[in-house]
Amino acid sequence: MKKVMLVMAMALMSVMQMNAQTQKVADKEIVGVWLMESMQWDGERKTMCGKETGYTQFKYYGADGEYACAQIVMNKDGQCVVMPHEYGTYTFKDGWYSEMGREAIKDAVILTDKNTYKGRWMNRNDIWKKQANMPEKLVNYILSCCRAKEMPAEINQLIKQAMFK
Repeated sequence: MKKVMLVMAMALMSVMQMNAQTQKVADKEIVGVWLMESMQWDGERKTMCGKETGYTQFKYYGADGEYACAQIVMNKDGQCVVMPHEYGTYTFKDGWYSEMGREAIKDAVILTDKNTYKGRWMNRNDIWKKQANMPEKLVNYILSCCRAKEMPAEINQLIKQAMFK
């Protein structure tokens, strides 16, 4: 009897472990607003983002493939600054992720559940949390910063000449 119970318990544990490992989060779950919770460069300690550090990153994934990324910084005076990083498109299908037309990478974005994903960028591991209750006015403002037109060619040339000689 004890052997039967032991075998049944082991079988149940195996099934539960297999279900946990194969739990698939639908690709569409990436659609929405995400904030970086933490980042960790290889060989360094994890850095938590938010109020304590005055730094986070914002990512937006639209249902139509729209992609926006911005860094958000709060200075010592409590003033916040939105620094647009990228604006373009993304794809995410069957675990293959690409943004801004870069080569698609398998498992660069791993959805651990509907509200969390782990990502890797160069030699940094990030954890992102979905923001279901972020005010639409705030999302639209950050998106408008990211969507801003490119700088005039003349200014781009002046920057190259003055700063990147």
